[in-house]
Amino acid sequence: MKDIQSHRKDEHVSLAEHFYQPQSEAGFQHIRLLPNALPEINQKQVSLNSQMGGIFTDFPFYIEAMTGGSAYTGKLNASLARIAKATHLPMAVGSQSIALREPSLRETFQIVREINSDGLIIANIGANHSPVAAQEAVDMIQANLLEVHVNAIQEMIMPEGDREFNWLQNIGEIVQHVSVPVIVKEVGFGMTKDAMQSLQAVGVQFINVAGHGGTNFAKIENARRHDKAYDYLQDLGLTTVESLLESQALQDSLTIYACGGIRTPLDMVKGFALGTNMIGIAGTVLHSLLRNGENDTITLITNWQTQLKDLLTIQGAQTIQQLNAKNLIFDESLSHYCRQRQIKLL
Repeated sequence: MKDIQSHRKDEHVSLAEHFYQPQSEAGFQHIRLLPNALPEINQKQVSLNSQMGGIFTDFPFYIEAMTGGSAYTGKLNASLARIAKATHLPMAVGSQSIALREPSLRETFQIVREINSDGLIIANIGANHSPVAAQEAVDMIQANLLEVHVNAIQEMIMPEGDREFNWLQNIGEIVQHVSVPVIVKEVGFGMTKDAMQSLQAVGVQFINVAGHGGTNFAKIENARRHDKAYDYLQDLGLTTVESLLESQALQDSLTIYACGGIRTPLDMVKGFALGTNMIGIAGTVLHSLLRNGENDTITLITNWQTQLKDLLTIQGAQTIQQLNAKNLIFDESLSHYCRQRQIKLL
């Protein structure tokens, strides 16, 4: 079982890189940012500080969950930890389910805390796990936060995946009993307003809508199947932008994060204008690491940090909270989406 599960972890990384697209389909291409001809601001006034799960961060984006659970992916986790440490970014590990079953694989996750002893580290577990298992995942890497991922579509396409999805009550119990703040996230299929309200009803305060347009687990899991039977599901889900639109009416009572196909600081600014408080980056970081190595990836991220501050300056925004949907113009496809879904922008 260990070899099978570890092989799947390696396959996920290989296929994620194989299917990587420099231009995503997360919906940001359907949004234009209004220029501010008179920013009336000094760049020194701009702060990129944010919070994640109530914990202060230097920057409003982080390295999203990717890997761990095999010898190869353990080495990738070590590289990502060094990158996170050098750039002062939070970092989430990949699903730790395999390490709960196979203690010998825990070191492929623990290496992150060993390298980045003072960093903000996020544990990761599936929504089907008990609160006890969730706490074990947190303790395994001395995590500051916990991501609980919901991935019904991925599991259904995965040949060896789960077929039972009674998660809500369990998620509520995890939130109640785990010792750190809990973020519930999709894995790339997005969330509707109804799903977010259901999570809120069981006590969830932090939601990552994680929309379609980035790493595509429908395509990845179908590629792992011998029969390739679910190729018609590769476009299933809401984009990251559509999911952020779904969250509009809930942003006063929920803290919304986003990931999925965010490729540039301009995408980030559009995401912040739509109300996200933190943005996760996975595919672009992994692509850069595999193609160019750690040092170039650190340079990429530090350039993004500088450019993000530049973009806020030319918008006349001292913080990401000063960006809002009034700064945006939607094309007809997104305008139609809002009308059909009865979404009123705040």
